[in-house]
Amino acid sequence: MTAAAVFAAVFVALYVAHSVGDHWVQTSHQAAEKGRPGWVGRLADARHVLGLTITKGIALAAVVLVLDIPVTVTGLVAGLGVDAVTHWWADRRTTLAWLAKVTGKTEFLSLGTPAHPAHPVTADGRYAPTLGTGAYALDQSFHHLFLGIAALFIAAL
Repeated sequence: MTAAAVFAAVFVALYVAHSVGDHWVQTSHQAAEKGRPGWVGRLADARHVLGLTITKGIALAAVVLVLDIPVTVTGLVAGLGVDAVTHWWADRRTTLAWLAKVTGKTEFLSLGTPAHPAHPVTADGRYAPTLGTGAYALDQSFHHLFLGIAALFIAAL
């Protein structure tokens, strides 16, 4: 099996597991608290990332075993480690907001929230909450970048 085929299979497994882990495995408490300052937020984020990494490990194990994909322990540890650390960093929220600021994406970050001048509203003019926010799009695209990097590590090491 070529490294490109290993990369593709690993990336698909990580991508699917990421979606499941970020939306189904993560608890409402973790989602609400992981961005809070101090140890409350850090620990909630750590619990979220632990559940997410376990989910990714299970998905990878299934793909590797069923498809007989050649991966190494070093590659798996490096890939899942990079993914976990970067996921934790981004989900602290202030860190991703800082990255948006230094890259000129502050307005996009606020898209879909009450802070944006064109935020969604109900028929009577009140804010209409939505998952379609700039913050969510930047968060997910950041995670997808590091899923790709993780898959490269797993395929190459």
